[in-house]
Amino acid sequence: MRENLDQWDYVIACYIIGIVMTLGLVGWSWISMKREEKRRAEARRK
Repeated sequence: MRENLDQWDYVIACYIIGIVMTLGLVGWSWISMKREEKRRAEARRK
């Protein structure tokens, strides 16, 4: 185990968190968009 911390550990962690959160936001938006498209299609049929 290292005693001193390297700044790159934090940089890599921030990139990983940023990428995961971005992918999560894109996925959430895509699911919401599909749900609303389905609701709109059902409303037009009535």
